[in-house]
Amino acid sequence: MTDDTLLEQIRLWARELGFQQTGVSDIDVTEHAAHLQQWLDNQYHADMDWMAQHARLRAHPEQLHPGTLRIISVRMDYLPHEEKDLIAKIAPDGSAYIARYALGRDYHKLMRKRLAQLAQKIETHTLHKHRAFVDSAPVLERAFAQKSGLGWIGKNTMLINSTAGSYFFLGEILTDLPLPVTASQDTQHCGTCTACLDLCPTQAFVAPHQLDARRCISYLTIENRHSIPEAFRTKIGNRIFGCDDCQAVCPWNKFAQRTEQEDFLPRHALDNAQLVELFLWSEEEYLQKTEGSALRRIGHEGWLRNIAVALGNADSTPDIIAALEQRRHSPSELVREHVEWALEQHAGHAAYITGSF
Repeated sequence: MTDDTLLEQIRLWARELGFQQTGVSDIDVTEHAAHLQQWLDNQYHADMDWMAQHARLRAHPEQLHPGTLRIISVRMDYLPHEEKDLIAKIAPDGSAYIARYALGRDYHKLMRKRLAQLAQKIETHTLHKHRAFVDSAPVLERAFAQKSGLGWIGKNTMLINSTAGSYFFLGEILTDLPLPVTASQDTQHCGTCTACLDLCPTQAFVAPHQLDARRCISYLTIENRHSIPEAFRTKIGNRIFGCDDCQAVCPWNKFAQRTEQEDFLPRHALDNAQLVELFLWSEEEYLQKTEGSALRRIGHEGWLRNIAVALGNADSTPDIIAALEQRRHSPSELVREHVEWALEQHAGHAAYITGSF
């Protein structure tokens, strides 16, 4: 089997395993590594120290898998079929907004299994060893995906594909096979558009291609384990886990492909959930309903912290005030702090006053 024939076979196997696109790149991402180092030097990674700990390793995949010559990058779409206007879901009507990637099963588990199967198929036919990753090791995945032709890195730092938008996951296989590289996407197709930069609620983009995580709602509601700075709380709106705004407003996402994976479809009606309902989940309910989900990452305490902020941003109703009062004496100091803030947002409103709270 020639290298070109093998590549076509790998693409066929990948498609059979549910990946929509496959590309191959070499391992030189020097330019991207320099951009990462500047980002770290600017402290834009907040307290995500793990980003800095293995910064050099990210540019040297051959140190993760000795002998690596090529990176096989794959794409898997995740946007649910019924999704239309995502921005419209950001509202003070008591509804909850969860980033679309987190509504279903945790993508790490599904994609890791599929990539392992793909790697096994390649090994069976070539006797070469491979190593697969899904956001689980220090790999500059967007850089390799861009080099392999899966898209370009947009002003919002997301990988954008001209026929599939940006609602997709990436995965990589490191290989020592001298596969032919596929054409890279070196041209930027964002043009003069700045919709993502302009819309960001917290102005987290300090410049095109530069995201300050310290201001980013995804960081504040997921990676951040401490209090959410008061300056950003009203900007969070009803977002309780992540944020899709810079994707939702991107013109290229009119081409976003809907997922073929049932596991990525919303569980427990989380795409239409109410804040009060979610806020009253006990820790046991939270653990049961987020089993196998990315939502587990923040824990019950982080879940309540985020929802308390969203409730503070919602229109005042007796149900919302009552729910906040119910958590006012939470054993968690973090939760109590955000509940008190939320109640202060409603103080003086009719729902608060007539409820005699």
